[in-house]
Amino acid sequence: MTAIKFPELEQLERIIEQLGDRAQTEVIEKIQYQDHEFPIHCITLGSTQPDAPVLAFFGGVHGLEKIGSEVILSYMQTISQLLDWDQEFLTRLEKTRLVFVPLVNPVGVYLGTRCNGNGVDLMRNSPVEGVGSTRIYSGHRITPHLPWYRGDQLKMEKEAQALCRVVDRHLFNSPLSIALDLHSGFGIQDRLWFPYASRLTPFAFIAETVALKELFDRCYQHHIYKIEPTCREYVINGDLWDYLFDEFVRRFTDERLFLPLTLEMGSWLWLRKSPMHLFSRHGLFHPLLPHRQQRIFRRHFLLFDFLHRSLLYPEKWTRLKPQQKIDYEKKALGLWYE
Repeated sequence: MTAIKFPELEQLERIIEQLGDRAQTEVIEKIQYQDHEFPIHCITLGSTQPDAPVLAFFGGVHGLEKIGSEVILSYMQTISQLLDWDQEFLTRLEKTRLVFVPLVNPVGVYLGTRCNGNGVDLMRNSPVEGVGSTRIYSGHRITPHLPWYRGDQLKMEKEAQALCRVVDRHLFNSPLSIALDLHSGFGIQDRLWFPYASRLTPFAFIAETVALKELFDRCYQHHIYKIEPTCREYVINGDLWDYLFDEFVRRFTDERLFLPLTLEMGSWLWLRKSPMHLFSRHGLFHPLLPHRQQRIFRRHFLLFDFLHRSLLYPEKWTRLKPQQKIDYEKKALGLWYE
């Protein structure tokens, strides 16, 4: 079994080398495909205290949407330079922990496919069943030769299990954690999605989510994101974040809070500007022109910074009084569920 390299993995390995002993790096899984072996790396920075709040980044769940991995790698590259001189950022890391899994599906990124090497769509791979009207793109078990194949009903893929282990180890054990999973390929506007994707019902931390949204709206009045539950756009089967969130609620009844978010970068806008890119394998999911790629690389750093600071100063959105919680839940119903 031989290791194989591709640009995103090579870039990640260079960043790991730059970070040196300032980060903890672990190969959480090795994926075999044909005669090759592909590692899944997890990189952590910052506090090792169990009560430190955690912000985690995941990319490349769909290999064809490699811009998500590349945005995370760009952010990690920036961080590797900030660590050399930015005392304020170093102070942040004394109180928080950052977790990065930029290449959840390395075979998919290498091949340029949505699925993994077994033909499975990892974001349809959990046992969660969608409620209500679903379509073939919601996830099916007909054949791996069609997109959106869910895989074996009894066992999740190694890549999905690896992601779940990272969440269980680094996020579930923290009193306050946010996961941000980066995707592309839907709509002309960047969206920030939260659970549920499988059903048209509010999730347990909807009040805190509205409070965080209002804080973001107030501080950055001209931000680019449409913030909503995934189910506003479509309902799917097997969503990993629904599965993990329900597992979190089932296991933990204390005061800890886990907020899984998905950044869905609106790639239709790239196609509107360059329609011929639709005939390229990556054209629907990835900005092909260099200047557009660079714009996307830096476009979301403000959001990353805001989420990091929201963990450092969570009082305004996590410590809600009973009446505040009721008021925010009513706002959520009016915004998204009526």
